[in-house]
Amino acid sequence: MNKLILPLLFVLTTTITDAQVIGKMFPGMEAETVEDKKVNLPTDTKGKYTLLGLAYSKKSEDELNSWFGPVYNKFIKKATGLMAGMGYDVNVYFVPMFTGVNAAATGTAKKKALKNIDTQLLPYILFYKGELKTYKEALDFEKRDIPYFFVLDKEGKIVYATSGGFTEDKLGEVEDSIED
Repeated sequence: MNKLILPLLFVLTTTITDAQVIGKMFPGMEAETVEDKKVNLPTDTKGKYTLLGLAYSKKSEDELNSWFGPVYNKFIKKATGLMAGMGYDVNVYFVPMFTGVNAAATGTAKKKALKNIDTQLLPYILFYKGELKTYKEALDFEKRDIPYFFVLDKEGKIVYATSGGFTEDKLGEVEDSIED
C-alpha cells in the first residue's frame, strides 16, 4: 500500500506546485546570449507565446538538455515542403542560471556553449547571472536539481508550468497551452 501512496503523493505535489504559478506574471529577468546581447524576459517576448526552460544547478543540466531536440523539432525548426507555413510562432529560450559564487562561471559557460552546442540552438540559449531568491519565490522552485519550464502568454503571464526531464506528455501539454 505504501508503495502506491508515495508516487501518488509526488504526482499530486508536482501538480499542486505547478498550479501555484499559473496565472502569475513571469518576474522580470535580464539574460544574455552567447554574444552578450541582453534579452529582458518577459518584456522582449511580448506579443508571442514563449516557452522558457530554467535550470540553476549543474545536476539539472542533463534533464534540461533532454528538451533541446524535441523542442527544436516541434517549435523552432522551419517546416518545408507540404508542411511549410504550418509551424508555431513562439519564442523559445533555455536559460541556465548562474547565481551566488557560480555567477563567476557565466563567461566560461558561454565559451563552452559556443564550442559544444549546435549553432542552430545557440540563439535559443540565454545566460542569467544574478540572484536567485526572487525566482525561487515567484516561480516556486522547490528542487534544485531539476529544470523548470514555463509557457508565457503574449503578455508574459504563466499559462503552463512543469519540471524535470522531457516526456512526450509534457511536450503535448506545452503544445496545448500555446494558442495560435
